[in-house]
Amino acid sequence: MPESRRMKNTSPQHSGPAPIEKVVAYVTRGDRLLVFRHVDVDAGIQVPAGTLEPGESPSEGVLREAREETGIHSLQIVRFLGARDYDMSDHGNDEIHRRYHYHLKCVEDTPEVWRHFESDPTGRPQERIEFELYWVQLPDEVPDLAAPQGDFLPELLESLLSSD
Repeated sequence: MPESRRMKNTSPQHSGPAPIEKVVAYVTRGDRLLVFRHVDVDAGIQVPAGTLEPGESPSEGVLREAREETGIHSLQIVRFLGARDYDMSDHGNDEIHRRYHYHLKCVEDTPEVWRHFESDPTGRPQERIEFELYWVQLPDEVPDLAAPQGDFLPELLESLLSSD
């Protein structure tokens, strides 16, 4: 089924400019979730996420963003979890973000903790952003995720149960 037909959108309709399309990746290995923190900036604990490029589908974008932010190349999409619109005015941005949430599986061995530089951050290609990535146990060790990235954790847990 096309992603747009399976989209779970619990936000009210809005008028104004088109939403900025984003992707959020819940990367798992077994029953653990990959999270990270920015080394140089306090931006909270996050999961891989980012903005779709022109002409890019959400499924293409989530794999690209997750690879760029983690350095892991053997990622597989398990399933599309849903989408939701977010009004970013509470965060000082007069924007609406449409976020497509995915469950991805890591199929290679990784360290428990590692650092990686995202070398092509959207809008700032000259900048390199350093992340410290690490695995947390689901669901008990998952910290509060920044920028409501944790909104689809219940769907992720359901996905893990149904993919066993």
